[in-house]
Amino acid sequence: MTQQQLADAVGVKRSYIARVEKGETDVQLSSFLRIAMVLGIQLVPVLR
Repeated sequence: MTQQQLADAVGVKRSYIARVEKGETDVQLSSFLRIAMVLGIQLVPVLR
């Protein structure tokens, strides 16, 4: 998946995805969850 494809699926600009990849910007939780969903990453809370 290209940065542009990911950006389109998440609803952000490609430049934002590039900055996230480089660690140049903080990611809001809502954006993080959308990116994870598009990439097929399932987040499971662990309760202890």
